[in-house]
Amino acid sequence: MPPITPEELLAKYSDMAYALALRLTGNATEAEDLAEEALIKAVRGLDGFRGDCETGVWLYRIVMNCWKSQLRSPRLFFWKKMKGFVEGEAGELIDPADPAPGPAQQIEANSRREAFEKALSSLEPADRAIVVLRELDGRSYSDIADVLSIPEGTVRSRLSRARGRLRTILRGLMEEK
Repeated sequence: MPPITPEELLAKYSDMAYALALRLTGNATEAEDLAEEALIKAVRGLDGFRGDCETGVWLYRIVMNCWKSQLRSPRLFFWKKMKGFVEGEAGELIDPADPAPGPAQQIEANSRREAFEKALSSLEPADRAIVVLRELDGRSYSDIADVLSIPEGTVRSRLSRARGRLRTILRGLMEEK
């Protein structure tokens, strides 16, 4: 018997799967599709889940694998190419609101968030995945290594390089303004 039932899996991890998918895709519609695909695969694969790792880590791995598969699809390749020409609907990362931010503060916060989202989306998929898992989801190096099926040392070095690329991109975006 699996360590978790399908109902428990969906109740406990649906929001987490969607949040990760949204951070990876940057698009609410794509994120819904990705999360749904991953959750379906997880429910179907529950009998094969031996509980070698935390259920959340296992589901993260499924979401990441589904995302990687989508990146290889011709449809998504076309969408990514077109996204540079036409800004589509993008899901927003929700920040805790300041009790009473003024209009100037809201504009500045929105500008920073948009620059970060643009910089994040311009990273290579492998770099974006590591940054999302560590910086946005707060996953440990060990969890990230499990999710991506790479050694922990590789996680640390890739994360360092990805952070450097992200800083460079953000500097360029901020200089444009």
